Amino acid sequence: MKIKIPPFIKGKDSIGITAPSFGCTTEPYISKYNTAKELLEEKGYTLKCGETVSQSDGLGISTDPRICARELEEFYADPSVRAIISAGGGEMMCETAGYIDFDRISKADPKWFMGYSDNTNFIFPLVTICHTAAIYGPCISGFGKKWEQSEIDAFRILEGKTKHIQGYPMFQRPEDDVSPDKDLKKYTYSLKSKKVLSSYIPKGGKLYRDDSEEKIEMQGILLGGCLDVLANLCGTKLDRVKEFKDYIGNDKIIWVLESCDANPMELRRQVWHLRNAGWFDNSAGFLVGRPLSAFEQEMMGVNQYNAVTDILTDLGVPVIMDCDIGHVDPAMPLVMGSTAKIYAKGNEIDIIFDI
Repeated sequence: MKIKIPPFIKGKDSIGITAPSFGCTTEPYISKYNTAKELLEEKGYTLKCGETVSQSDGLGISTDPRICARELEEFYADPSVRAIISAGGGEMMCETAGYIDFDRISKADPKWFMGYSDNTNFIFPLVTICHTAAIYGPCISGFGKKWEQSEIDAFRILEGKTKHIQGYPMFQRPEDDVSPDKDLKKYTYSLKSKKVLSSYIPKGGKLYRDDSEEKIEMQGILLGGCLDVLANLCGTKLDRVKEFKDYIGNDKIIWVLESCDANPMELRRQVWHLRNAGWFDNSAGFLVGRPLSAFEQEMMGVNQYNAVTDILTDLGVPVIMDCDIGHVDPAMPLVMGSTAKIYAKGNEIDIIFDI
């Protein structure tokens, strides 16, 4: 099994910024982009900004998805662009993905792409179709603030300075996520809540919440992203999961799942959909992020936990929930497509990438 690991970047390299989903056309995203540009230039990098970044004439997307797809392809094929960071997440990048020539991407020299949320529409097929690793991490606006450990980790991976990350001790509740109106270089997350992992281990054909702080270990290829996107891709021409599993042979997959818009009922339907499509059949385990909309919500007895565990209970693999992944900051950057070793005990989690 060979997943292509792109070359790491270094000072004076050019980083492409393109908007296959939303651009940076409103505040605070304009200011965040400008701040990120300044901070990255201070590190010696230059930013090549695509035209889509400043466009907003599309429907739920920066501009015409054909134009978005073409710009992303051109950036990926351009040897002077050493890595690409998405301008932002959004809603309708699936339309962009439908026009991307993944055969062309596959034949190009591999380079790092970084983004999250709606960018699952590119990262997931980049791994499953092009067999190329990518970073599920901050979009460019995420670097437009005072860098905390999550931003430092993301850039250290991009520069090849670390293969090891750990979870963070505190997190920012969704209601505490307030847009900054002051100096962005001083803006930090409102970290008021202690991170508590919710780990479930298989026993007797079912999953049980682990309160003993038993050490959990798993190894496999990291794959996944935003559930809203994954459930939408499933069954389309971009669904090559079966072919990918044939390609990796005996290797197993550690599924990375996080949710943005779904309420608990929809979250459960999404997990059910992917489970019954056969995506999870050869899994080594699951890392599940704190959901944004479903966070601490319950609908007719369905909550963010049983929406997942009830559907996965008979797979016989561990499920670690409330991980620092996705839309509830801070989020660990993850190298999708990389083989990884996961170690978790209590509220601590360590991830080692094979890159």
